Amino acid sequence: MIQSSGESGAEWRYLDADRPDGEFRLFAPPEPGHEYSFKHSGDYFYIRTNRGGAQNFKLMRTPVTATGIEHWEEVIPHREDVLLEDFLVFRDRLVVVERKDGLVQVRIRPWSGESERYLDFGEPAYRVDVLAGDFDSNVLRYRYTSLTTPSSVYDYNMDTRETELVKREEVLGDFDPADYVSERLYAPARDGVSVPVSIVYRKGIEKSGQNPLLLYGYGTGTADTEFNSPLLSLIDRGFVYAIAHVRGGYELGRQWAEDGSGLNKKNTFTDFIDVAEFLISEGHANPDKVFAHGLSSGGLLMGAVANMRPNLFKGIVAQVPYVAVLDGSHGDLGDVSEEDYYWYMLSYSPYDNVEAKGYPNMLVTAGFHDVMVPYWQPAKWVAKLRALKTDDNVLLLKTNMQAGHVGAPGRYEDWKETALLFAFLLDLAGVKE
Repeated sequence: MIQSSGESGAEWRYLDADRPDGEFRLFAPPEPGHEYSFKHSGDYFYIRTNRGGAQNFKLMRTPVTATGIEHWEEVIPHREDVLLEDFLVFRDRLVVVERKDGLVQVRIRPWSGESERYLDFGEPAYRVDVLAGDFDSNVLRYRYTSLTTPSSVYDYNMDTRETELVKREEVLGDFDPADYVSERLYAPARDGVSVPVSIVYRKGIEKSGQNPLLLYGYGTGTADTEFNSPLLSLIDRGFVYAIAHVRGGYELGRQWAEDGSGLNKKNTFTDFIDVAEFLISEGHANPDKVFAHGLSSGGLLMGAVANMRPNLFKGIVAQVPYVAVLDGSHGDLGDVSEEDYYWYMLSYSPYDNVEAKGYPNMLVTAGFHDVMVPYWQPAKWVAKLRALKTDDNVLLLKTNMQAGHVGAPGRYEDWKETALLFAFLLDLAGVKE
């Protein structure tokens, strides 16, 4: 199969692998905005498509001998509250990967028509990645992780329904998942929407309103919940760690993403602020020790909330932040050359909205070789903050002269950057040991 895509839509061509000297055939004519992919099983191609307004995608099938759209028939309909992320075909079963309420669901559906079932992962917040398997196999392999479970690979026997742990990421020290508690909460946003929040803390910590909180946000793509062993250093010292699954990401489907993109981008920022206030009101955080963290597009989020609610946060960590929004178009933000988008983007662009007022303590990082967020974006933002801010709070800019967008090269350099981030947070939180 050969795939290409552009503004005119996706185009697929396919060839029978038993006839390598044959001609590639067009699967279906491209249409603007049409996204689809397909897989082969027996006499049919199975197609994941957004055609016909299926924003969250639906599953269709068509005979191998007739792939034109007029021959497509529905297998799984479009659903407003479920995103069809992926699917696998096996000789005896169809495996569907869905996302509902922000969590991945794995659905096993026998071709025989027997009752289908969903896998039960037993935790309130997690991440699952289904791995490609052999067509003839009865074993489904997947990677699983959560805020309390290190990355683990499992084999699930779809006949016996038994699960075998194949491999698990090693965590040094005396780590025990039973020492930690994870929860899935829903924070009310100011417009009535419920924003999912994944949270983890050490068992025994009380919701007394005295705990330092580190709140992470991204607002583009998907901020899944997964295990991060360095965070244990903070959590073991009393920090509560939370992920705000704000609008702009795909956690709750395409509409959730669109509601935080383009001319709706400010929802991303207000959602994050509302989540922070909710966690304070629920006793998860000391209002004087709330910290925020974001990277790349999440750095845009950090810059925006620093302008909008600087007094809400004790400290902010913005890693390679995209803060000079008017410097160029950005896919999910819109086209700066269009008037409506220009004025809307100007109204929240972190760099363009810096004012003469107090700001939180801030740690800002940049990579000299970053081609996605050039180092001069965070540099000029920090320079403007230094010139205008009226407080005496810490404002650090750390530019790594060897790094690109993803951080310092090599694990030791990466650890140094993590240590700097944690030292910044622990010092401001008053944690000395």
